[in-house]
Amino acid sequence: MLARIAALLIDTIGVFFVFLLLLRFHFQWLRVPFRNPLGEFVVAFTNWIVRPARRVLPAVAGLDIATLAAAWLLQALVLWLLFLLAGVSPGGLAIAAGALVDLLRYSLYILGFAVFLQAILSWVNPYTPIAPVLDAVARPFLRPLRRYVPPVANFDLTPAILLLIVLVVLIPVGELRAAVASL
Repeated sequence: MLARIAALLIDTIGVFFVFLLLLRFHFQWLRVPFRNPLGEFVVAFTNWIVRPARRVLPAVAGLDIATLAAAWLLQALVLWLLFLLAGVSPGGLAIAAGALVDLLRYSLYILGFAVFLQAILSWVNPYTPIAPVLDAVARPFLRPLRRYVPPVANFDLTPAILLLIVLVVLIPVGELRAAVASL
């Protein structure tokens, strides 16, 4: 029972910080402004790990490699601790690859959630302070679809199509995660 409680706490806290680090990476990659409540929250909760990591790993081609590496290392640590609690002795390659696949999976979750929330808020409250953030995250992925899918009766179907694409891509990513876990 204590092992299950420890696993729950490790997974919840670890994945919370991994998601925040991924949000920070994606915000910088997609040029999302940090001067909003969500951006300030992400920076406040991740500065303790990102600032020291930036001293070791500089940005490459405008990508914040330090933040991405911190997310990957933290996810690898979470996986390693979960395997240890389960009594399994994992290999280093399985942990490293599993953490990489999880980062891809979590990135798809972030995109899907941003598109879904943007679609809902566009009907309920399009002027909410988080709307520009969601738009900046989703726009680069919606733009190519909007070239080929015109609005139908002033109704934009591209968020639904993008959500479907994200769900379809999550299937092979889940299979890849299962294959890596079996290493």
